[in-house]
Amino acid sequence: MKTILLTGCAGFIGSNFVPYFLEKYPHYRVVNLDLLTYAGNMENLKEVENEERHIFVKGNICNRELVEHLFETYDIEGVIHFAAESHVDNSIANPGVFVETNVNGTFTLLDVAYKHWMEGPFQYKEQYFVEDPSTGGTVPRFHHISTDEVYGTLGETGLFTEKTPYAPNSPYSASKASSDMIVRSYRHTYGMNTVITNCSNNYGPKQHDEKLIPTIIRNALAGNPIPIYGDGKNIRDWLYVLDHCRGIDLAYHEGKAGETYNIGGRNERDNLTIARTICKILDEILPIEKNEKFNPSSIIHHPSSYESLITFVKDRPGHDRRYAIDATKIENELGWRAEENFESGILKTVQWYLERYHD
Repeated sequence: MKTILLTGCAGFIGSNFVPYFLEKYPHYRVVNLDLLTYAGNMENLKEVENEERHIFVKGNICNRELVEHLFETYDIEGVIHFAAESHVDNSIANPGVFVETNVNGTFTLLDVAYKHWMEGPFQYKEQYFVEDPSTGGTVPRFHHISTDEVYGTLGETGLFTEKTPYAPNSPYSASKASSDMIVRSYRHTYGMNTVITNCSNNYGPKQHDEKLIPTIIRNALAGNPIPIYGDGKNIRDWLYVLDHCRGIDLAYHEGKAGETYNIGGRNERDNLTIARTICKILDEILPIEKNEKFNPSSIIHHPSSYESLITFVKDRPGHDRRYAIDATKIENELGWRAEENFESGILKTVQWYLERYHD
């Protein structure tokens, strides 16, 4: 039984990854380290609450003593590092928290892993790049999950590639860029077996209410204004969360040591289009006249469509105009493909939230 450490997997992406991973790999045991801040929720892990191969530990990735204890107790043979503060608005209001978690937390995990694997009693150093036949990859590996926001913003054309220079524009993206550089340094300085993946905007089940798509759904169903920043023309490349999980799996097991892989859905949509698409789906599945919880307290006239609730609000500072990822490298080298287009993925997402809306 191989034991790996997963961080932050009571949150959105990680809690989708855990059940996927454990079902696919019966020879794995995972230690899930999560501080359970506002973004982490044990309800997200209901699917694996009785799974003996899932060991949940409440704790902070910045707590070096705890991280060392986990490595020694469970003989950790790999890390997939999801844990991060990720909401841009929060980073503008309180950037110090982002530096502490995203930068210092990543350093702590890396440094403990380095000392355990390459200097400690287990002495993996001699076999560091030996293929592991049980997984098809190399062991032990440190896989860092990052974001396309480290690249800054694009004009009307062009795509982010793995060679795009970093140009972060928010405290959040700057903290993630910093953590990427620390991972890179441990590869080039110490020879650690690292992989970095930079993803585009994720969406799907279990996403925290603060994010755009859950915010649109929640406000629409309640009859509240649907807030859209600026003119609503900020464009993102949208990636269904389970497609992202499959990409992480491939990069962890088959990616080349020291490489970076961009994972994107090739689904560019602006925020206003996202809101209108969701409203149209809700109009079809749960028309306003059949929505018993709809309470249009903030508007004068009862609307016939959820789209009437769209409201433009003041743009946030430093709001990047467009992100778009070129996923050619992971597609060609590892054979990854997004299985969901935006239309199929957003329908599944809205249906998931509607199922819980009536509970």
